Amino acid sequence: MYGDIVILSGAGISAESGIPTFRDSDGLWNNHRIEDVATIEAYERHPEQVHDFYNGLKIDLQKARPNPAHLAITELQNGYRNGTVSVVTQNVDLLHEKAGNRNIYHIHGQIDQAVCMNCGRITDARGEVTTETLCAGCGMAATLKPNIVFFGENLLRMNEVDALLDKCRLLIAVGTSGAVYPANTFARIARYHGADTIEFNLHATVNSYDFDRHVIGRAGETFPRFIKELLAES
Repeated sequence: MYGDIVILSGAGISAESGIPTFRDSDGLWNNHRIEDVATIEAYERHPEQVHDFYNGLKIDLQKARPNPAHLAITELQNGYRNGTVSVVTQNVDLLHEKAGNRNIYHIHGQIDQAVCMNCGRITDARGEVTTETLCAGCGMAATLKPNIVFFGENLLRMNEVDALLDKCRLLIAVGTSGAVYPANTFARIARYHGADTIEFNLHATVNSYDFDRHVIGRAGETFPRFIKELLAES
């Protein structure tokens, strides 16, 4: 039986809750150039435009509700007795939290937070943020940036994630494209340290060779079945 488990989630798990992936033809970047809304240069040139994009995205994401795949993680965390179950997510939405998941590591940031470019304080930003919003730490305006990892920025909480990958005995990827570095190396790293690896996706991914097992289909259907089988064996 496995010890610690790491679940790596990507846009595919949220797509079943009605959130389009970034790369689909109707995705979140549709009608927006990445260079205009997801780079530090864009934020520095046109902060109002960047805030408008994420304020609108925030409204859409707050309406979304977790699906059976998210809820299956809570079932696993509540019933698993052989180690810890951690969630490393590339998603900025809060569907894992809404589903009651614990031990969540947002490596690409969170839509409900802002970070001050002056003092570094991370603050709650569930409401609208503009260039006039004051930082709760230093009191300055025009310094708050969405706490989203822009292209070219370092991922968040990576020291903790590295430690999880070293220790885990099972890595499960759910809805990841395998196209984004460095998350597309996590299965390989975990496997190097002796973990079994399983991917759940609608189709094979570009790094499917890093996984011992491949489960093709809707995660909301296939993943809960797997969790029930895993708990029955534990």
